[in-house]
Amino acid sequence: MTGTRKTVAALFLLPALVLLGALVVYPIGYSVVRSFYDQSGDGFAGVDNYKALFTDDGIRTALKNNVIWVVFAPTVATALGLIFAVLTERIRWGTAFKLVVFMPMAISMLAAGIIFRLVYDQDPDKGVANAVWVGVHDTFAQSSAFPKAHPGRESPLKPDRGGFITKATVSMGDSIALPLVGVAPDRMPDDAERAVQARPELGKVTGTTWQDFTRGKGVGRLGQVDPSELGYAGMRIEAVKDGKVVASTKAADDGTFTLPEAADGAQLRLPASNFKEPYNGLDWLGPSLVTPAIIGSYIWMWAGFAMVLIAAGLASVPRELMEAARVDGANEWQVFRRVTVPLLAPVLAVVVVTLMINVLKVFDLVFIIAPGSSQDDANVLALELYRKGFSEDQPGIASAIAVFLLLLVIPVMWFNVRRLRREVRR
Repeated sequence: MTGTRKTVAALFLLPALVLLGALVVYPIGYSVVRSFYDQSGDGFAGVDNYKALFTDDGIRTALKNNVIWVVFAPTVATALGLIFAVLTERIRWGTAFKLVVFMPMAISMLAAGIIFRLVYDQDPDKGVANAVWVGVHDTFAQSSAFPKAHPGRESPLKPDRGGFITKATVSMGDSIALPLVGVAPDRMPDDAERAVQARPELGKVTGTTWQDFTRGKGVGRLGQVDPSELGYAGMRIEAVKDGKVVASTKAADDGTFTLPEAADGAQLRLPASNFKEPYNGLDWLGPSLVTPAIIGSYIWMWAGFAMVLIAAGLASVPRELMEAARVDGANEWQVFRRVTVPLLAPVLAVVVVTLMINVLKVFDLVFIIAPGSSQDDANVLALELYRKGFSEDQPGIASAIAVFLLLLVIPVMWFNVRRLRREVRR
């Protein structure tokens, strides 16, 4: 068409063809051949390496996780991208919002993995995810301030159902001492005050529960309230008769408490709720949540990519069609569902297909974020390929996994190429 001779065209294409052959065609061909040989590379193994893809537990877990990735990651990322693209058209600072959402694309997978390894840290003081989760949880269900408290020597208390109960019953007019130890001074509640020995009252049962510990050898008196000791503010006390709670109260800031006449002849119990371990959040990187957690980090990175492509497609959508739908009485949800989404279908298909190809090859995030204890549960085919080829020295099986991945990607690529050709013809 241009009048250029075929030999000249071939000379110009030759460098690209050489690079393509050396970097793509040859590795693919060598992987296919190598997948039919055993571990040493000398013996022909036939299809044994391919049988291992469906019998090896590690590969089967990886295949299952890849299915989860392909189903959820592209779908959620595309849906978020669509929502962001549509909503940012209606706000003045939409460009700034798009910039912020797209910014994670500038971060490498390695850096994103390190970031989210910290985000998902189990310790709420380090991990942002658990810091937020614990904060929300503690707003509705306050954790105990005394998880380590327990009776000391010569204590009137004994263990009972995770809590502690008095060995003897109490009587009206008694002042009961309930000393505990085991809480570090810097862990005591902020509202705790110096403990006070409760005074006996007629017709009532009184007492004090406090931290029976004074710094300095030989300073404190065991079982008695000393001037520097703090009361267990908010400690719950129950009066129990025949296994039933007949009265209950909470200790004041100085540890003192008062129970009504119903407590006469009962045992005093400090229930297990007083000693419940503080809520420490979710084990984001544990076996059950590690895959959804890593998918979340992937969506954080790629939702911006989906948003930018969809926003570009949205800019070319005829506004007259939307206005006509509104004039005909359609609400915004109907305009979005019946007009915007169908017109954006080609763009949405490009985004979904691109992300599907991308997640089939995901490796970096899983390798970095998943700790060794749960990496088997988060395993994917690309990671299993690396492990078989390098950690376990099984290049034959690793090559079979590589070929299998190629076979999984080809239908998606073929669909994308056909769709692009149809678009060109239009």
